Amino acid sequence: MNVSSRQLLAFLEICRLQSFARAAETIPLSPSGVSMLVKELEEQVGARLFERTTRSVTLTEAGRRLQPVAERIVGELRSLEAVIGGAQEAVRSRLDVAATPMVAATLLPAVVRRFAETHRNVRVRLADVDVNMVRRRVLEEEADIGLGFFIKPAAGLVREPVCRFRLMRISPPGTQPPGLGPSRPWSSLKGLPLVSLPTDNPIQALIEKHLGRLGSQPQDRPRMNLISTLIGMVQAGHGHAIVPSFVLDECVRHGLSVAMLVEPAVHLDLFLVSRRGAAGKPAAADFAQALKAAAARLAG
Repeated sequence: MNVSSRQLLAFLEICRLQSFARAAETIPLSPSGVSMLVKELEEQVGARLFERTTRSVTLTEAGRRLQPVAERIVGELRSLEAVIGGAQEAVRSRLDVAATPMVAATLLPAVVRRFAETHRNVRVRLADVDVNMVRRRVLEEEADIGLGFFIKPAAGLVREPVCRFRLMRISPPGTQPPGLGPSRPWSSLKGLPLVSLPTDNPIQALIEKHLGRLGSQPQDRPRMNLISTLIGMVQAGHGHAIVPSFVLDECVRHGLSVAMLVEPAVHLDLFLVSRRGAAGKPAAADFAQALKAAAARLAG
């Protein structure tokens, strides 16, 4: 049996209104269209469902038996539509963001709070994962957008620069006055003990390019996986480090001496990545604008 919801709906409306013409107005369909649906349904059940005269429409015995079954089926279909609609609305009203740990820890808490104040119907779900996992989550549709320092493009992803930061030197407490001080040239790093990120980290790859001009050898330095660990190592006096300016507040909070690096001033773009060909959520563009506004002060 191949019964459609439209056939059952037409049948029930005729039962309720006892008129093919009035049922056609509420569905809405032409009277001939309603008659066709009923005829198709009668062919499926193998019996006439209505007795029609010029003055009345009444149910046959088969029609009376079908009526409660049709009401139950149509009711269940409407419940299913409500569940599906609610699930779709929940997805539309949620923004899944994947970001590298330090970006998630320093930039995004305030951004998420401010965004929530202006977008009360959108819930932001934040995942703090490493840079490779950011790409993977976006590609596998586990995140709507990703945030990280993606120096090179990746297949299947669209990159959009949202913030630009400077590279800066951080030094242990007591070596210089704490807080943001005067800018320093890259040459000021020569001979200083440094702690660094791994060489395959995209931020560190850019740093190594400039350190190489000073004759600094990568293998001579201890390596930490996270910027937060670098900050802790510098605070404990294990050396100096080069980090992006988006962690400026965190470094000042730890009592470190901070100097923007010049000669040359080196900039680093924070990218928003999304899946190529995907229909972007409007909330994602608004979130990017909120991020730009929050990061402007830390651009250096």
